[in-house]
Parts: sequence; structure tokens; C-alpha cells
Amino acid sequence: MTKTRHFAVAALSVGATLAAVAAAQSGAPTMRSRVFDSVHIKPETTKAGERRGVFDAQTATLERFESHVTTLNPGQALHPAHKHVEEELMIVREGTVEATLNGQATRVEVGGMIFCASGEMHGLRNVGTTRATYYVIKWFPHDLPKAGRSDGGAR
Repeated sequence: MTKTRHFAVAALSVGATLAAVAAAQSGAPTMRSRVFDSVHIKPETTKAGERRGVFDAQTATLERFESHVTTLNPGQALHPAHKHVEEELMIVREGTVEATLNGQATRVEVGGMIFCASGEMHGLRNVGTTRATYYVIKWFPHDLPKAGRSDGGAR
């Protein structure tokens, strides 16, 4: 193994160790492997449809890992386009949405995925005639700046 590879392996090991130490020091339980069945999670009514919180926890490598399921009524958007420092992935389960990323609108149908990069404007609107449901997955690395986070830097 070259010196560069030894250094890279050592750096990755140190990074993983520091993440695990940070998780342990926070006192919050670390999410373990498990199955989540969002169908049995009671929905909360929103102004545009409903939301089901699936999980929101610390993991061995993330300060916070969060997922929820959003359902939008026809013609509705949950909020105007916005941006935040964490990244997120949305997967359309049913219906048709319009994703606006940095001012560019794109129609997204069942099975489509929308990645929202850190610091970039994004918004979603149901453009179909039936309800649209999508999964949201967000991750917050340990070194993510507190300013500009969608959770206001909580935790």
C-alpha cells in the first residue's frame, strides 16, 4: 500500500471514530438498523395536505437523519421555494408534482427522484388532479453549519 493510501485509510478511520465519539457524547440514542412502515404512522394535517413523520434521529455517521412522507392536495404546495444547508432527496410515490430547482420547473411522476443540493433553491407543487405523495429523506452531517439549516440549528 502506498503512503497516500495509508494516509487516506488513517484519515477515514479517524473521521469515523470522531463521528462515533460525537454521537456518543451528545447523549441522544443512535438509530440502529430497522424497518419503518409509514402506512401505520398517523398523518398530521397540513394546510396543503398531510405529513407523516417516519424517523428523525442521530446515526453513527450523521448528527441527524430525518425522513417523512408528504401528501399534497391537487394544486397545492406546502411552502414557497426555499433553500437550506442540508441536502435532501424526494421520491414520488403517487401523483404528479412539479419540482422547481433554481428557477427551472420540471414535471415529476411516480418513481421520479428529486435531489436538492445544499444552498440551492427548490420547491414542489402538486400539478395533478389527484393527491400527490412523496418520501423526503434529509441528512445533517456532524460538521454542517447551524446557520441556514431548515431545523434552525436545533439539536
